[in-house]
Amino acid sequence: MAYITGLTRDKQEWTPQFVTTIDEETCIGCGRCFKVCAHDVLEFEELDGEDSAKMFMRVANPGNCIGCQACARTCSKKCFSFEPVIM
Repeated sequence: MAYITGLTRDKQEWTPQFVTTIDEETCIGCGRCFKVCAHDVLEFEELDGEDSAKMFMRVANPGNCIGCQACARTCSKKCFSFEPVIM
């Protein structure tokens, strides 16, 4: 299986990992990942409960993801899932 790969500035090959899902149960909706993503991949979603509403993030535009994983590095709850893209 061949994956899409890239090169670092030092000409080292790497395989970007693209965001696939966010665990809604784990996400606390803090928005750190939303602030760090410059490619409009994520958006807030609200679940209306009986007594309160819960905010969490969702992957709105997965095609915009460049595989940098900045969102996961800022997430304290580790709720992101990634995978490489097969060519």
